[in-house]
Amino acid sequence: MDVEKYIASGILELYIAGILSDKENLEIANYAKEYPEIQKEIVAIEASILALSKKASPGFTYSFKSLMDRINGEVKVVSLNEKRSTPLLSYVGWAASLLLAVGLFWMYQQNEDLKSNIQVVEKQNVDLEQQIADTDSSLEQTQDLLNTLRDKNISVTSLGGQTVSPTSYAKAYWNKENQKVFIDAKGLPEPPDGFVYQVWSLKLSPLTPTSMGLLEDFATDENKIFALNNPNESEAFGITLEPAGGSESPNLEQLYTLGVVAAS
Repeated sequence: MDVEKYIASGILELYIAGILSDKENLEIANYAKEYPEIQKEIVAIEASILALSKKASPGFTYSFKSLMDRINGEVKVVSLNEKRSTPLLSYVGWAASLLLAVGLFWMYQQNEDLKSNIQVVEKQNVDLEQQIADTDSSLEQTQDLLNTLRDKNISVTSLGGQTVSPTSYAKAYWNKENQKVFIDAKGLPEPPDGFVYQVWSLKLSPLTPTSMGLLEDFATDENKIFALNNPNESEAFGITLEPAGGSESPNLEQLYTLGVVAAS
């Protein structure tokens, strides 16, 4: 006998449900005594039904017999050594118990899925609200920046590319009254790892550089506009590539852009 094929046929589930004939019940009971695998599968099917019912009604103390008695009244569970009787009431009771257990478990699972979906939607709403708030804040900051750059006291200096990077360019927006310079560095390439751009205020005669600061977080800054303090009497602005942390004096071999301030 091919035991695995016999188990896979589904007849044991019908046996557990009590809807086979007396002859078939007796045959399976005999097979169960002869083949341990069949007896083990019968026990496993009953355990599965019991586990399913526990999930559907967690407040009830279960045994396989008490589950059947609870649904059908007094339903006799026939041992493997006896013939199983198959009255119509038993058929209906077993079918009802299986349908009830499956139905309750399905409802439980649907309820859990619904809770999970609600949590996902709530998180999406929170994320969307944050994105809207960030967008509003970004628009406000952009408007403030535009208003600043359009101030009548702003002088604009174009910084052209130098030998090390002829295609580079930048602009310096200098407000002498509040001693601020805004550097638009969109025309600079991303600095290599371990290096940073440093901005210099220059006196031309004699050439005297004064550091105004670093263009920090260049790669992550989307606008590439940086605000720096400038209390100096600048005659020109230059941007060099320096080791991370900056330098005390500019490396002129790494001078990326340079521009002379227009006479006022």
